Amino acid sequence: MIEEFALDAPELPPIGLSVVVPVYNGEATVALLVAALEALAPAGGIEIVLVNDGSPDKSAEICRALVGTARVPLVYVEHSRNFGEHNAVMTGLRVARGGHVITMDDDLQNPPEEVLKLYDHARLGGWDVVYTRYVVKEHAGWRNLGSRFANHVADLLLDKPKGLYLSSFRCMSAMAVRAVTRYHGPYPYIDGLLMQVTQRIDSIAVRHLPRAEGRSNYTLKRLVRLWLNLATSFSLFPLRLATIAGAIMAMLGTLGAIATILEALTRRNTPSGWASTMTVILLVSGVQSMILGVLGEYVGRTFLSANNKPQGNVRLIERSEAP
Repeated sequence: MIEEFALDAPELPPIGLSVVVPVYNGEATVALLVAALEALAPAGGIEIVLVNDGSPDKSAEICRALVGTARVPLVYVEHSRNFGEHNAVMTGLRVARGGHVITMDDDLQNPPEEVLKLYDHARLGGWDVVYTRYVVKEHAGWRNLGSRFANHVADLLLDKPKGLYLSSFRCMSAMAVRAVTRYHGPYPYIDGLLMQVTQRIDSIAVRHLPRAEGRSNYTLKRLVRLWLNLATSFSLFPLRLATIAGAIMAMLGTLGAIATILEALTRRNTPSGWASTMTVILLVSGVQSMILGVLGEYVGRTFLSANNKPQGNVRLIERSEAP
């Protein structure tokens, strides 16, 4: 849940493009990113939305200083604590007023000049969503492997065009943004929401640069949490997989029981069968534990949603005086 009163904005004229940037540990790069975006001249004008997601460094001070010096409309939104990248982007989408909205990271791995290419492709082509794909992806090997795994999982769980690469550097139409921001659950997964909204989706190739400063904020723990959001928030596939696994084990157990009875009837000196018994017990108990874990994840998320766990909480919003 978002505190709606905190997001109430004054009536402002529409703008061509809003760029939403979730900021976390971005003190070394966010000012450079804003300067590069200010130099762009997209059709209809540009607005920059910075969402500080409880960053522990000096990102807050730098972003607030940028509000006073911005040469284009700039909105600074501050979360009261860290809620996660997708939650921060959802807050930014609610504030953005562009006819199209681009989301991008604050680490300068996405060249700002690619923003115009992405925007024009979506605007002129009439696409609701345009994703980017990287010719060469400048992430660590384990991160690239994790991204490929997440995209393969998405192929199974989401109704998305086959082979579409899901990237955080994406452009959405205002219609898609309005539909996505209707979701107020505590576990948003923006790509899953977009797949439920439209199938008018395309992708383009863009450059991807090495990280300018620091290291990625996506740890293995955060990636696993993202996969869980994907798997349990927008699909019943894990439950169905658990059901199939249980059915298979039930059939194997029935076959094992028949084989044991036949063995007892046809052989006089039937071995005690300790090894086979323990193997069956361990196998069945392992599958049961997996099924209970999947069910527990769904029940836990339902419980937290019913208890109104917040999607985000806004401490303040500041707007530049640029036209």
